[in-house]
Amino acid sequence: MKKIILSLLVLAGCAAIGAYLWQQNKTSAATSVAQANPAVDTPKPPGPEAATAPQAILAAPAPAAARHPVDAGLHATALPALDASDPIILEALTALLGKTPMQQMLRPQEIVRRIVVTIDNLPRANTAARLLPTKKINGALLTEGPPGSLTIAPQNAARYNAYAYLADLTDAKGLVDLYARHYPLFQRAYQDLGYPDGYFNDRLILVIDHLLATPDAKGPMALTQPHVLYEFADPALQARSAGQKVLLRIGSANTTRIKAKLREIRAALTDKMPAVLAAPSSVPPT
Repeated sequence: MKKIILSLLVLAGCAAIGAYLWQQNKTSAATSVAQANPAVDTPKPPGPEAATAPQAILAAPAPAAARHPVDAGLHATALPALDASDPIILEALTALLGKTPMQQMLRPQEIVRRIVVTIDNLPRANTAARLLPTKKINGALLTEGPPGSLTIAPQNAARYNAYAYLADLTDAKGLVDLYARHYPLFQRAYQDLGYPDGYFNDRLILVIDHLLATPDAKGPMALTQPHVLYEFADPALQARSAGQKVLLRIGSANTTRIKAKLREIRAALTDKMPAVLAAPSSVPPT
């Protein structure tokens, strides 16, 4: 959760990155415990905030009658259909963030749909690994302390330093310009997800604000391990969303850097998108 820190948390204002890091924490916790039959990660029902919103799925296109015109970018007429958009999105992200990060981190199929689903789910309890826009990475969550008194080890934050550094290098305005140019594709994916009358940009701003509201970690983060996966020992922290848990786990210095980038992206969005959304256009076909 970027010439990137979690490549596309950057897109969500570093939001996709958040989901990515969160999933790695879950995966690394599971692989650190030998289990003959690994537990299946079953998403929990959405909380009150998302009670009316669908869970993350790569949804089939909404009926044509349910779709409505919405703005979309400066070059809407040049955009391909959503299902044919992977090449241009990959090319644009590579130009902005670099070839190596994209090859190492990005899943090159259904890029826009995966970004939209992941961003939509960051304020929820869970996000599905199979829907993330980024690939898995190796490594286990580092802990210290005896059984019953586990905490996240201070050196665990180093696992994410490179991603935070890449986030620092990401040009927030350039990222938002990329997003604005291709906005019709993101809007189409959001409508297909089950929001025929919603605007993805509204959801994106909400998610960024949600991530910025993550409390600062104070002292060692105590853990429990009731089954295979680690959980926060503090019930209030464990009850937080998938996106906020990421920012709690990656170390306070990295969290500070990511929040700073999120604020830059939010400012760029509020500067750029009103004019984009006011321009008459229509969402491209699926």
